[in-house]
Amino acid sequence: MRVGIIGAGPTGLFLAGGLARRGHAVTVVDRDTGPGADGRWPRRGVMQFHHAHAFRAPCRTALEAELPGAAARWDEAGAEPTFVTLPDGSRRLMTVLSRRETFETALRAAALAEPGVDFRPGHVDAVLVEDGRAAGLAVDGTTVAADLVLDAAGRSGRATAAVRPAPTAGGDCGIAYVDRQYQLRPGAGPGPLTNPMAWQADLDGYQVILFPHERGIFSVVLLRPTATRALLGLRHAAAFEAACRAVPGLDTWTDPERSRPLTDVLPGGRLFNHYRPQTHPDGRLALPGLVLVGDAVGTTTPNFGRGVTLSLLQAQQLLALVDEHGRDVDALGHAFDAWCDARVRPWVEDHAVMDDGLRRRWRGEDVDLDGPLPSDLVMAAAAVDPAIGAAVGPYAAMLAGPEVLDPVRERARAVYASGWRPAFDEGPDAAELAAVVAGALT
Repeated sequence: MRVGIIGAGPTGLFLAGGLARRGHAVTVVDRDTGPGADGRWPRRGVMQFHHAHAFRAPCRTALEAELPGAAARWDEAGAEPTFVTLPDGSRRLMTVLSRRETFETALRAAALAEPGVDFRPGHVDAVLVEDGRAAGLAVDGTTVAADLVLDAAGRSGRATAAVRPAPTAGGDCGIAYVDRQYQLRPGAGPGPLTNPMAWQADLDGYQVILFPHERGIFSVVLLRPTATRALLGLRHAAAFEAACRAVPGLDTWTDPERSRPLTDVLPGGRLFNHYRPQTHPDGRLALPGLVLVGDAVGTTTPNFGRGVTLSLLQAQQLLALVDEHGRDVDALGHAFDAWCDARVRPWVEDHAVMDDGLRRRWRGEDVDLDGPLPSDLVMAAAAVDPAIGAAVGPYAAMLAGPEVLDPVRERARAVYASGWRPAFDEGPDAAELAAVVAGALT
């Protein structure tokens, strides 16, 4: 087939390379022309590009299956796999430590090197429609004919805005964040970790997460409720650094003797959980011949770092469905919609419940034992009831969906019904942190 792809982010690049390796003719369009001659890549228009990311095992296995050249380039750039030891003594890949820039640079080089991939720098003005079907792309006044159009331009992509169905799950999370990249100084060892992927502190009124990347680089993320306006000042370097000094554990990582900042403080936008189907409520495809994929279908808040993994799982499934349905792109669209409803929507709904519970706890409310028990609280309850722990691993690694926790949710509910609550980690509460921020800015 001739395939037109809107967006050369991780999802679009992965699909471009995978489709070309299957013999399809692929044109992928993006305004960003890639890294500069000096290797730097501002990636303007993609706010989250330099923010913290996590890459779970399915990201690596997807690359190895579909674009092994990208996996090799990623390794050469310094990507660091981490493993967990299972009860039987075997080791399982848990995550790959890397910045998104490092990952996407490797993926881009490998995908665009595939014969059959044509990269067009430019802006997609619209999807061409003939006889009620997608027929290609209008790109800066020129046309790109296509039998299948894939929208990998993200949650707010404009080229298909007029035909996209309305989201059916998720919404504004009521959470905002800022982060900053650092690098360990030569010879300096890392600070504490709470799991192979991150260090996390759950404090009274906010949350701190540190994601290690490659070559001693790491990102510090501070998440707060959008209602807490007193913490807006964290976007300023002096306030951010003062907050780092105030939180035990984080102060170890960001000690100027141990590490140095690589970037300015990077404010994030408003966060949304978001699920969008391929079809309207009456079951009609949004536009026959057009398939939404990646963030255009589902996004989750970044506090669990699931975004790229969820997108590549979609892309890998879409490739399998192309193999199955061939040029029957209507069957492809319906089949992918059904898969996303079963495999993507639950992650979005899971995050929506967790974010709602987190905001409530930040306001000082108790655990709601009558409503859905958030998955983060299910995992925390494993500290009291070890039988819960067997389900946590596959959930955390995204080797199974949120339903893997269903058999242990009532056990977790019983833990909370007994009166147990996870303690806040050591550090200032939100009001005390606000005072730290205010003091740093005076």
